[in-house]
Parts: sequence; C-alpha cells; structure tokens
Amino acid sequence: MSNQINRQQVERVAHLSRLDLTDQELDLFSGQLSSIVEYIQKLNELDTKNVEPLAHSLPVHNVFRPDTPRASLPTEQALANAPDRVDDFYKVPQILDDNSGA
Repeated sequence: MSNQINRQQVERVAHLSRLDLTDQELDLFSGQLSSIVEYIQKLNELDTKNVEPLAHSLPVHNVFRPDTPRASLPTEQALANAPDRVDDFYKVPQILDDNSGA
C-alpha cells in the first residue's frame, strides 16, 4: 500500500463526511495525512515481539468510591431548578416532528 494519501482520497472522505473543504485545506490535509501514515509505517518496523501489551503506561487503580445504593433526592428537590416542568417531569422542547419516522 502506498504511504501517500492523495487529494482525491481526501476529497472522497470529505464528501462522505459531509465536509466542504477548500482547495487549500484539501492540499494541507493530504500532506498531513500522508505524514501520519509514513510515521505509522516507521512504527510498524519496530520489533515488538517481546513487548507486553499495555492498557496504560503507569500502574493505575480505581479511584472511585464503592457503588452502593442510597436514597434518591425527593422529586421536589430534584426538579427545584428545572426551567420548565410538567407534573413530576422535566419539560423539554420537542426535537422530532411527525415526519421524522421515530
């Protein structure tokens, strides 16, 4: 596989991503992406046979408190700062219309 990302490939991905890129951006991104692919190719040349896979480079431990059930806030207190409400619920603007198919 070629290490170069050409302008046509960037145009195709931009089209699929619904991005409207300028000619200057297309040239810039094709160069930047080519550099990234070249760097990854260099990393692929390293012998990592005896290197153990890591999830994190430093030892980590769980810093969260134990998850224990406890009583919820009373409804009035939970909704005290709600900008708008209907009975015991938050009222939010409608985001789907009848033609949305949802």
